[in-house]
Amino acid sequence: MRLLSSVIAASVLTFSLANASPHSLDASHTEVGFSVKHLMITNIKGEFKAFDATIDFDHKTKTFKKLNAVIQTKSVDTGIVKRDNHLRSEDFFLADKHPQITFNMKSYKADGDEGVMIGDLTIRGITKEVKLDVEDIGTIKDFEGNNRVGFTLEGKINRGDFDLKWNKALEFGGFAVGEKVKLEIEVEAVEQ
Repeated sequence: MRLLSSVIAASVLTFSLANASPHSLDASHTEVGFSVKHLMITNIKGEFKAFDATIDFDHKTKTFKKLNAVIQTKSVDTGIVKRDNHLRSEDFFLADKHPQITFNMKSYKADGDEGVMIGDLTIRGITKEVKLDVEDIGTIKDFEGNNRVGFTLEGKINRGDFDLKWNKALEFGGFAVGEKVKLEIEVEAVEQ
């Protein structure tokens, strides 16, 4: 009986993955954002302006077969030029030597309009496995008859794990920049 259950489960998984189709990123409706504590009291937000992704998604099962992304490190933008240049320097991203940040999905577990995505995130040449919560998966046919998918990716990383270690001790205790970085990504993609 277990063998039969395993065969059926494998068949369903294979069928659903076979129905996943390639999607291209709609960059004008996608934001790759992050936030981190400043002086331990407020969140500073930023984003990356240049990025691309390869996405295979099944509209019927709302399941991802593939999500691989590339972000151009120098495109970091927090709204303050001096801070952005510091983030591009060797204190943080070392963007001249590591021009890209990458994410490669390894697995996805669906739960209706939500799920959990596990993948390898590479920053500054260091790769770590990360978990991203996938929320608010929505699908629609647009004005031109194209299938679209939209969703939110959220997660947390420790910047020290990726050698983004610069900091400054505060006189009253604590540090200028928090260790935890929240990832907040809004994605829209069009079926090919």
